[in-house]
Amino acid sequence: MLERLAERYGLGPEAIRALGVLLERLADAAAPTTVHAPARAVDVHLADSLVGMEVEEVRRAARIADLGAGAGLPGLALAVALPGAEVVLVESARRKADFIRDTAAAMGLGNVAVEWTRAEAWEAGSGKCDVVVARALAALGVLCEYAAPLLAPGGVLVCWKGAVGDGEAADGRAAAETLGLSDPEVRPVVPFVGAERRSLWLFRKVSATPPGFPRRPGMATKRPLRATTS
Repeated sequence: MLERLAERYGLGPEAIRALGVLLERLADAAAPTTVHAPARAVDVHLADSLVGMEVEEVRRAARIADLGAGAGLPGLALAVALPGAEVVLVESARRKADFIRDTAAAMGLGNVAVEWTRAEAWEAGSGKCDVVVARALAALGVLCEYAAPLLAPGGVLVCWKGAVGDGEAADGRAAAETLGLSDPEVRPVVPFVGAERRSLWLFRKVSATPPGFPRRPGMATKRPLRATTS
């Protein structure tokens, strides 16, 4: 299972070992995920996370932030594949943040940091990230508000998405325009056989984010930026 991922992304024996430890940790009933069985997790978690390696900006990033990291995905998988990058996993739930921290230690990852905080409150990351990733976290407009202040000029937000409705897409474009991000590039991806309607939405930092963003914690979801209707 892991060997085919290693071949696809050019990963060595140490990476395979670390990903195996991650699968073992996710198999624990206490892990913060609904998918525990390794036979499913290797696809649903690892293959789906590593598909981010198909984005050039991810492969060459020096600093990556994973927002709302949950059980540590995609951040931990990307940290294994990119040992030269610093990967910061931002998670607001303490139990999940502790799980990520312990799992990174068990995997032997020295390039991982865990921030127990909300994305909007992580001031230390402001303007310092080459790439921000988010998987199964929020609507596109919300993700743009979380990520735009964290990105360095030219940096890229990569959102893992399934089917995206017209309303969410329009709101994402409107939020991006407000926040100094580009119109999105949508890349269909097939992380594993049987995966359906998967896509990566890429927004690039093309201008400065206006003052006042992000708004205080919770506002991006309570009052999201939306496309205007005529």
